[in-house]
Amino acid sequence: MSERYKVRDQEENYFITLTILQWIDLFTRDRYVHIVEESLNYCIEEKGLVVFAYVIMPSHIHMIVGSKGMLLNDIVRDFKKHTSKTFIEAISEAGESRTQWLLNTFSFHAQRSRRHSKYRVWKDGFHPKIMDRMEKLEATFNYIHYNPVAAGYVRNEQDWIHSSASAYMDDGSCPINLTKWY
Repeated sequence: MSERYKVRDQEENYFITLTILQWIDLFTRDRYVHIVEESLNYCIEEKGLVVFAYVIMPSHIHMIVGSKGMLLNDIVRDFKKHTSKTFIEAISEAGESRTQWLLNTFSFHAQRSRRHSKYRVWKDGFHPKIMDRMEKLEATFNYIHYNPVAAGYVRNEQDWIHSSASAYMDDGSCPINLTKWY
């Protein structure tokens, strides 16, 4: 991993991106989004992950996060490992029209990697970028929440249900146990 993309200070907050291999649109199905939400909430409650903002796009997740327990690298590693296993189980269940293609794709990428045994779902790394200035933080919040609008999925940030935007803009609810940044 590049020196530029390492969590150096566990006391700081970071913008991170987690991406499904080949930008596969896994998160167009609610079953996979719910796995992400449940896993993030587990990491928040049990591992000390702090999530300030997030958006779950069809093939990737953007978040501003910090940690107050385990090391952030370890939390993300565990999150990706657990969700990968759970995604594969969900893909294998009835109702997924792309089962064989998804399993073949994830299996192919695992065979090309020495670190993955049977399936590889996530791209390596998460490119943490430190949020050490208020201007950077505000721009990143806007980027995260505007992402679905820029992609043409919704007209307003708060209309994307897989995002923290409504929690900030409308004081609405959110399936992730956010720590609001004020």
